[in-house]
Amino acid sequence: MWTRICTMLAAGWLIAMPAAAGQSAPKPPANDDCLACHGDSTAKRDDGRTIAVDAKRFDASKHGPMACVDCHQDLATASEFPHQAKLKPVDCATCHDGPAAKYATGVHGRSRENGSTLAAACGDCHGIHDILGAADAASPTSHLNLPRTCGKCHGNLDIIKRANIEIGDVATRYHDSIHGKALEKSGLLVAPSCVDCHGSHDITRSRQVGSKTSRANVPATCGKCHEGILQKYDAGVHAAALKKGDSRAPDCADCHTPHSIQRADTDTWRLAVTAECGTCHAPVVDSFRLTFHGKVTELGFTRVAACADCHGAHDILPASNPASRVSKAHLVETCGACHQGANERFVQYDPHPDPRDFKRSAVLWWANRFYWVLIPGCFGFFGLHSLLWFRRSRQESHTDRSQS
Repeated sequence: MWTRICTMLAAGWLIAMPAAAGQSAPKPPANDDCLACHGDSTAKRDDGRTIAVDAKRFDASKHGPMACVDCHQDLATASEFPHQAKLKPVDCATCHDGPAAKYATGVHGRSRENGSTLAAACGDCHGIHDILGAADAASPTSHLNLPRTCGKCHGNLDIIKRANIEIGDVATRYHDSIHGKALEKSGLLVAPSCVDCHGSHDITRSRQVGSKTSRANVPATCGKCHEGILQKYDAGVHAAALKKGDSRAPDCADCHTPHSIQRADTDTWRLAVTAECGTCHAPVVDSFRLTFHGKVTELGFTRVAACADCHGAHDILPASNPASRVSKAHLVETCGACHQGANERFVQYDPHPDPRDFKRSAVLWWANRFYWVLIPGCFGFFGLHSLLWFRRSRQESHTDRSQS
């Protein structure tokens, strides 16, 4: 490949000689000169990697009007061909200084700076000689194609393992989520793609302050699409705690997960809500599971009230707040959504009675203790009675056989 000097000369190449005194500098090779070799679809490096360039795809790309040496600047003054097998890396920042500066501060750029060869570089996302604008449907960075582009790394188990990517295979989880299905199966451009949540060039880890996916910023990131929900969340107790810096306060991703988000109006979701709330409110959920509502929910029925039906989903407020759905001012209305005819006396019932808590449910506590004595006592008495009766019947049977 690299010894095809005769071919290049036959194609009209002139070996540029060092300029003598008073002569003009060597003229850089034109695109056609480069394509004399790189236009061959079989052209490869010594290690087998292709160096072929599709002229038609290059001409149709964003860089089509440019010269090869605009990017491969170390060839602009080349005087001998074929050139060296290893050229200097192309510096995209020469033209794209803004995106390059953002990339340098992101997780991919920092990983590259620390010596990683697996972190995505410009060409991994945008292509090399066939770069298209993000508005072009054929571009790997178009809204519809981005999940597939990011998935080349974040859905590749080998790369995930070698690069020690802690979040794992997020591409597969996204494909199965409501966002992924809306974008990839329904073609809805309003559905979020990777960059809508993570950014494009300045992608940072979620634990980094200022990241779009950090705990403090997740509500605002999701709120770019779900503005109505954000307004409700901002009015709730969870948002108030989060804004105060409480790391235990849930954000959107804690309840809905960051990548495998599902529809919230399905039976599967409703049945899982109790367990989800229980990750923070374990004692309350444990008491809920002891009630009629909880027992029926555990059996897989969704026609009874779960957490969100009483407390709300996003605009959750403490019972002490008059605006809360479970405040005394709104309890009749809240319970009446299912129990027609509910009145002040009806809502005096404790929705979270706990027979293990004497202070909260003294009557149930005593009833529970009574049954702990009554049931073992009954079974114990009748068990002993049956055992003695069995022993007597055996003795009588043995006596009858002896007499006969």
